[in-house]
Amino acid sequence: MAQPDELVFAPLGGVGEIGMNLALYGYGPRKARTWLVVDLGMSFAGPEAPGVDLVLPDIRFLEAEKKHIAGLVITHGHEDHVGAVLDLWPRLKCPIYTTRFTAGLLEAKRSGEPGAPSSLPVTVVRSGASVDIGPFSVEFVPVAHSIPDSHALAIRTGAGLVVHTGDWKLDPTPLVGPPTDTERLKALGDEGVRALICDSTNAIREGVSPSEADVAAALTEIVGKAKHRVAFTTFSSNVARVRAIAQAARANGREVVVVGRALERVIGVAREEGLLDGVPAFRGADAFGFLPREKVVAILTGSQGEQRAALRRIADDDHPEIALSPGDLVVFSSRTIPGNEKVVNHIINALVRRGVEVMTDRDGLVHVSGHPRRGELKQMYEMVRPQVAIPVHGEALHLHEHAKLAKSLGVPEVVTCYDGHVVRLAPGPAERVDDLPFGRLYKDGRLLVAETARAIPERRKLSFAGVVSVSVAVDRHGGIAGDPSVEITGIPERGEGGVDMLDHVLDTVSATLENLPKARRRDPEALAETLERAVRAAVNAVWGKKPVCHVHVLEV
Repeated sequence: MAQPDELVFAPLGGVGEIGMNLALYGYGPRKARTWLVVDLGMSFAGPEAPGVDLVLPDIRFLEAEKKHIAGLVITHGHEDHVGAVLDLWPRLKCPIYTTRFTAGLLEAKRSGEPGAPSSLPVTVVRSGASVDIGPFSVEFVPVAHSIPDSHALAIRTGAGLVVHTGDWKLDPTPLVGPPTDTERLKALGDEGVRALICDSTNAIREGVSPSEADVAAALTEIVGKAKHRVAFTTFSSNVARVRAIAQAARANGREVVVVGRALERVIGVAREEGLLDGVPAFRGADAFGFLPREKVVAILTGSQGEQRAALRRIADDDHPEIALSPGDLVVFSSRTIPGNEKVVNHIINALVRRGVEVMTDRDGLVHVSGHPRRGELKQMYEMVRPQVAIPVHGEALHLHEHAKLAKSLGVPEVVTCYDGHVVRLAPGPAERVDDLPFGRLYKDGRLLVAETARAIPERRKLSFAGVVSVSVAVDRHGGIAGDPSVEITGIPERGEGGVDMLDHVLDTVSATLENLPKARRRDPEALAETLERAVRAAVNAVWGKKPVCHVHVLEV
């Protein structure tokens, strides 16, 4: 008996966590599904992965299934939705579908990234249009968000219609691009939506998000009251905020100076797409020092404390062209992503110590989220009227609160899932039916390494326990040839009682060698193991920590 065609949803990133979004839709018989990939994003590494630059989703399942991938659809250009494409697409080699601005951002990033693919097979789809991708018909429905050209997806198959919202909000005046197409969403609801796969980022916040137009009015007032320079830092991709800052500057007779490559790249693409029509050309960093203080509005990269971004370098007095003076104002027109609080606070404190005024969203309406609060979620459910609700894009608390809200609104079936879960959407009841392998890949320099790789936990250990390196030479009779060599790194110079740590380790190594019989000294592995145990115990006795110990035995 032939297996029925099933429609399933399977997230491999972004469900149970913020960022690194990767969703799969599968259609067909269980053993022969065709896959549609939605988004391929990244997130930033935290202290659990020292030395790691970026975190990408583990796509081993997709690599095994790449012959059955119909295509990759990108909902919008934020890095947590598109940031892994350049690194991971070469492993999949599937067609890519997105809209114009997002395609332009991806191409600008590709052309400036060393080692990126020589080209990408991107099909540009008109906003509001549909495209057939294998057994899936995908319609790009415009939604407001904190980056232009964002879209929900209406995904049609023989098993029903799914609405995948991507990141969205209900903003009647988004400044750049159209508002969320509520009439189209209502029409989809009339058509009959089997499942709504919906953003949960702000599901714990009541009410409705303020509009970008409200922020623009507040920024104009802030610039009008400022006596000296005003510097704004925001997400580089927030073209609406860039426009609002430009309007605020123009209304107050000031010029805009843009500092930072990421901003310059986004602004270039935005101008090509007509999203900054009517906004005068911006000045470069070289103009900053020549303009009167009361005539400057700067837009700086580095709202999240990035090490080499403009704001961090300015705060550390390390920027070759930009310096802020006492009385200047820095406005954080952004929110701090969880995990970045420490580095952002470092910047704020460094600026305050130098007499620079700092304003954040605690002080006024200088930022608004691009994600829906509970009031907007309620409106979405009223428009779409799905049979099934699946909360995504959030941590466990966000998903839980979103699920409770959906149930309270009368959605017949609500499924809470996490990365790696396979949820059958149709036919039959929506439920978890399988699991897929998932995980993280770490971008470590130019390499991609699995989260299980030895290097990362070893670095964590090095970060709190230091390392001792010991070199000894023995002859073939087990005699000691020359004095042993010891180096210590990341270990206090003195232990309890004022013990010199280097001398303490040297004495331990010498005593251990002298007390070992020659037969044991002739076995390099046994000798190294004995010295390692002795050194770690000796250091622990005067420090309270056991370091990493490397022993090199040279046979002469």
